[in-house]
Amino acid sequence: MVRILVTDDHAVLRSGLRLLLEREDDLHVVDEATTAEQAIARTAEGDVDLVLLDIEMPGLGGLAGTASLRAAHPDLGILVLSMHGEADDVRRAFAAGASGYLLKTAADEQLVQAVRAVAAGERYLHPSLGAVLAQPPQPGGPVDELSPREREVLRLLALGYTNQEIAQMLVVSVRTVESHRAHVMSKLRAGSRAAMVRHALAAGLLDDERDGAPA
Repeated sequence: MVRILVTDDHAVLRSGLRLLLEREDDLHVVDEATTAEQAIARTAEGDVDLVLLDIEMPGLGGLAGTASLRAAHPDLGILVLSMHGEADDVRRAFAAGASGYLLKTAADEQLVQAVRAVAAGERYLHPSLGAVLAQPPQPGGPVDELSPREREVLRLLALGYTNQEIAQMLVVSVRTVESHRAHVMSKLRAGSRAAMVRHALAAGLLDDERDGAPA
């Protein structure tokens, strides 16, 4: 029996996944979680064989959650669920420690197949993504897609400044800053400030600014 923790911030999707998985005699959903933080705490109880994890959630987020789960449980099965099938997304998930990557558009039988493969210690990739991963990695990263002003807003947000403070520093309206912030979050697929900080750190935007953050 494969004991599964379903992690997604959408209740309807969690319920659907539970019903689908528990139709199978060898699969059992032991619990549900709405955030990566909850998944980490629940998995620590020791009765979870596989975590089904949405890549985009509020708080810590799926990628950081995957890395934390892998560090704490080297043998845990981690199957990432995502709406995104770009090569960089897939590579980042596996680099964080995912055992498998499945698109949310997958058929029911593909989900069951993926869960069983990951539970057996195999690496699983959604069938349609093989050709995507065959492409060479693109130079740069998501932050490179931002405009110069969006990069500056990202840097200041990561340093802890508020929208109002950024507006004063850049001599623009708060509404303009909010617009830039929304564009940054959309382009980076960052669901939280913490996620934006991780992107800023990875891109080196804060390398020379660590002592300049507000108290």
